[in-house]
Amino acid sequence: MIRLRLERRLDPPGYLSWVVPVVSVVLALVASGLLLLAFGANPIETYAAMWDGAFGDIFGGEFYSVSETLVRATPLILTGLAVAVAFKMKFWNIGAEGQLVMGGIAASGVALFLPEAAPGIPQNLVVYGLLMGGAAILAGALWALIPALLKAYLNVSEIIVTLMLNYIAILWYSQLFTTSWKDPAGFGFPGSALFPEYTWLPRFFNTRVNLAIFIGLLAAVFVWVLLSKTRAGYEIRLLGDNPEAARFAGVSMFRNIILVMLVSGGLAGLAGMGEVAGISHKLQQGLSANNGFTAIIVAWVAKLQPWAIVLVSILLAAVFVGGDQIQMTMGLPASVAQVVQGIMLFFVLGGDIFSRYRIRVVRQHVEAPA
Repeated sequence: MIRLRLERRLDPPGYLSWVVPVVSVVLALVASGLLLLAFGANPIETYAAMWDGAFGDIFGGEFYSVSETLVRATPLILTGLAVAVAFKMKFWNIGAEGQLVMGGIAASGVALFLPEAAPGIPQNLVVYGLLMGGAAILAGALWALIPALLKAYLNVSEIIVTLMLNYIAILWYSQLFTTSWKDPAGFGFPGSALFPEYTWLPRFFNTRVNLAIFIGLLAAVFVWVLLSKTRAGYEIRLLGDNPEAARFAGVSMFRNIILVMLVSGGLAGLAGMGEVAGISHKLQQGLSANNGFTAIIVAWVAKLQPWAIVLVSILLAAVFVGGDQIQMTMGLPASVAQVVQGIMLFFVLGGDIFSRYRIRVVRQHVEAPA
């Protein structure tokens, strides 16, 4: 009798780190192609439309499509880095969505009310950019501090607390832009007043790409330095890999829980500031767009590596933007685009198993009964 068994690779060969993702993507394209055929769509034409929607004629100097992909990738980069810091220590922060929203609320509050409350503050982007960014980082960090303290003091599950705090933040922000902070001159439409122009993050090349993308890249440098070049990063990695050994070495679990969640929440809050100051220029519907939840997928696909998170965020954003394109230009249902996206994520995440395990064929001899 033949059986198949998964065996953990003790020393995975280096080539698997790029062979497995490439094979996973190819298989995902094949599986998605079969689905598209079932819907009567030509897979080659569909993929070409997705490429055009995500990157356009980039080689011909057309940057609109690729700019929208970068805009979609920006919050994924920051929230992906945010959850990666916590996940590195096996602290399961599922609350990046709520922390992003809290950062957006704080940045909006600075832009909407500080000019009138403190008219002596110089009204320019440098000053207000720092104030909005600082407020967003602080708000996201304090929101993340709640589950950190509950875990550190009472051993309350961080998964449950961070997940529930998402909905509190989202409902609060919805209440703000529909009632408390609603623009009285907005003809009844939900949304705050427009921010003063000196609070807007600058845009580039006549597109919606703004300074937030560079903030995301700087955040990737920060996280890389923190995790790989500092003592705090060593302790975070040690607690994630072997918490018992870390305790014997005198590493404080309490201190590091607080540290990683302050950093994680602050990065997610900064993503919220980028959305309101760089894209909408007001507090309105759309700030909560599931970027914090998608960031979990980004972090795992990138294996918690900061520079890989940047790349995966851009590729995943391309899938999202390209999926919108096939819905608009090819007349396919929106659900088809979402299923194609899901198939790609399923294969890429599932393929990671073969980076860590090998399939072994086990032959068992079964004696015939006497």
